[in-house]
Amino acid sequence: MEPVGIRARLSAAWVFVMLNMIFADILSFMSPGALQQVLTGNADGIQITPGFLLVAAAVAEIPIAMVLLSLLVPQRTVRWANIGAAALTVAYVLGMGSATPHYVFIAALETLACVAIAWWSWTWRPAERRVPSARLATE
Repeated sequence: MEPVGIRARLSAAWVFVMLNMIFADILSFMSPGALQQVLTGNADGIQITPGFLLVAAAVAEIPIAMVLLSLLVPQRTVRWANIGAAALTVAYVLGMGSATPHYVFIAALETLACVAIAWWSWTWRPAERRVPSARLATE
């Protein structure tokens, strides 16, 4: 099997996190009474306001943006962006989730993926610059 570059690995991991976040929400809406609560504007004690939806959109945008940023932003910047985004995503997943079995399962996978993203980013070193050897320079 061919090795996968770090940028592609990070981007794919963010896709994995994002898809799991989406499926956790879809499955949560399938819980009896959940959709009715959302339609009333109050779900599990959370008032659903335009401000709340804006914050939710910003948090959801983190993994979406990291899919692209992991491929395009310079190494030094994206390394730290991945670490920070992984930490924020884990905080959101663990802090805003529920204790339902499906959510705990998916949140565990999201958390493991974010830990992997942070680890890969932390250990990511820039490729060595190729300097022509003296022998090649004299040939």
